[in-house]
Amino acid sequence: MKTFLKRIARKSPWLYRINAGSCNGCDVELVATACIPRFDLERLGCKYCGSPKQADIVLITGPLTARVKEKVLQIYAQIPDPKVTVAVGICPISCGVFRDSYAIEGPIDRYFPVDVNVPGCPPRPQAIIEGIVEAISIWRTRL
Repeated sequence: MKTFLKRIARKSPWLYRINAGSCNGCDVELVATACIPRFDLERLGCKYCGSPKQADIVLITGPLTARVKEKVLQIYAQIPDPKVTVAVGICPISCGVFRDSYAIEGPIDRYFPVDVNVPGCPPRPQAIIEGIVEAISIWRTRL
């Protein structure tokens, strides 16, 4: 039974998005990957889910702000292993233009591992899809 579930799960990774204090530029591009047929992630077998407990791949946007730090860490802990983390945009990687702000706790890789970086401000939907494809291949090797 376990191998049957693994075989089914390999075909359909679920995505969960965490906003760690972003300006929503990257979030708009993520919406494009979900809603515009040209960039539709469902053709890759991916589906956005509403609960971190169902996620396989987590997409994080924005620098980690002091206000949401604890909540983001709690949500990240709820995502079951094996999980793959994708940093979408420059902010989760280096904090971008918010780098020297008193309200920024720093890049997210200080708090948990990042498997794929998708740079850009905001990154184009094609780059996001390329990062998710890389995350899917990493996820499949961890199963």
